[in-house]
Amino acid sequence: MREQLEGGEVDVVTGDYLAELTMLILGMDTLRDAELGYARTFLRQLEDTLGLALDKGARIVSNAGGLNPAGLAGKVRELAARLGLDAKVAHVEGDDLREAGLFEGALTANAYLGGFGIAAALTKGADVVVTGRVTDASLVVGPAVAHHGWTPADHDRLAGAVVAGHVIECGTQATGGNFSGFRSLFAAGMAMDEPLGFPVAEVAADGSSVITKHAGTGGAVTVDTVTAQLLYEIQSTRYLNPDVTTRLDTVRLRQDGPDRVAISGVTGAPPPERLKVAVNTLGGYRNQMEFVLTGLDLDAKAEWVRSQLEGRFTAAEVVWTRTPVRAGDADTEEGASVLLRCIGKDPAPDPLGKPFTGPAVELALASYPGFTMTTPPQKPSPFGVYRPEYVDRSRVAHTVVHHDGTRETIADPTDFLEQSAPDDLDPDLGRRPSPYPAPADTITRRMPLGTFVHARSGDKGGDANLGLWVEHDGSPKYDARVQWLAKLMSPRKVRELVPEAADLDVDVYVLPNLGAVNVVIHGLLGDGVAASTRFRPAGQGPR
Repeated sequence: MREQLEGGEVDVVTGDYLAELTMLILGMDTLRDAELGYARTFLRQLEDTLGLALDKGARIVSNAGGLNPAGLAGKVRELAARLGLDAKVAHVEGDDLREAGLFEGALTANAYLGGFGIAAALTKGADVVVTGRVTDASLVVGPAVAHHGWTPADHDRLAGAVVAGHVIECGTQATGGNFSGFRSLFAAGMAMDEPLGFPVAEVAADGSSVITKHAGTGGAVTVDTVTAQLLYEIQSTRYLNPDVTTRLDTVRLRQDGPDRVAISGVTGAPPPERLKVAVNTLGGYRNQMEFVLTGLDLDAKAEWVRSQLEGRFTAAEVVWTRTPVRAGDADTEEGASVLLRCIGKDPAPDPLGKPFTGPAVELALASYPGFTMTTPPQKPSPFGVYRPEYVDRSRVAHTVVHHDGTRETIADPTDFLEQSAPDDLDPDLGRRPSPYPAPADTITRRMPLGTFVHARSGDKGGDANLGLWVEHDGSPKYDARVQWLAKLMSPRKVRELVPEAADLDVDVYVLPNLGAVNVVIHGLLGDGVAASTRFRPAGQGPR
């Protein structure tokens, strides 16, 4: 936060603290102490920077309120008083549906709110606005609405702000973090130990924007780094938000100078009639053990230890996985080893305590040669299960508590998305039809897809998304490569490239303006990041 305030001029500093997993963690906090439920690290940031923000006239907008925005707002006021600062603090609430009786057994149940509550708080003079579960992009939509005076009917402008908010919501993911083309940053002169700078969105009155960063900070803002974040955790070509439906297939990007990418052409439609709700329930408990297998006869060693243990476990579910054998002669012991993982899950903790780890420890001198484990026995830990739900807007009271204590209810929009809006998959192709003709016959050779195609993956509950786009390297072959990628990526090809998706539903969407396709693999992550037994439970391993 200090970097953003000291590095250059900004009107608003936003902070996105919430994810599906974060809401679960905050829900666990409230089980220990009902006064918690907010992101406490936000207060430590403010203690260092609140005075600086007030001096510079910069507002602060954050969803760090989590499950307790009122409690966090009170803590911010206490902090300001202790620091001798006159800070006007407002908060947005109404998203929390735990007490509504709609979702049995819910640890958390939060409707996604839009940006107009934030806008109302800023318009009435708030210096700091904290919210509960607004959408990530709403942290940018709200300030843009307040600054430009937009109305709920300004769909194209709102959609443009949603895109800008989506690009900067994950911080340095827009400036080179998690970027499959990271080597280009070093080729351009960035040192490996140089921290990445945070992105800045300059949002214009017409909804267009420029993504940039403060001068002298690390990383880069390029068409490729911005494309990477645009393709993160999306599903179809329609990006549904509480304020607007954004057409991702209309987004156009242009390099507008060093570390400046212009976003234009974004069109919007009315928002969906119902609001999405993120529901987390306690799924039970889990524990994990890792066995190291080294040298020869790896299959036989794995089979022996599994046979010794499987009859002794009492957990409801036990899953075994193994890392692959490395090819060739190893030059280290680690290189000659693989990991055999055993993950147990049960509604109760007891079967995952000593009844789970004890039998393994007892085999230390009575199993395969070289028996060892990567960690001492661990205690079981609770896990949650995420699922999306939907509610009528009438069940949600989007409310702003202004800095002077007055309350304002934010009106619902009156125009909604037609459910028959075009975005259906071709039933024969299992994907949206490509706008490109079939490529002519060409000479081909086998090589990694990542040679000229970038990737960014993410998770939406149990679904994984994989965005693929052709590198914007100025190559004369760019258009041909985009056409090739769009024709290549079918559900059948995805299942070939991702064998674990062999029995899963796969959707493929073409985003021609971005030279990209977005792949959604349904159910790849099981019950979501907190409950998944996959090696990468969040699905983030693009290249």
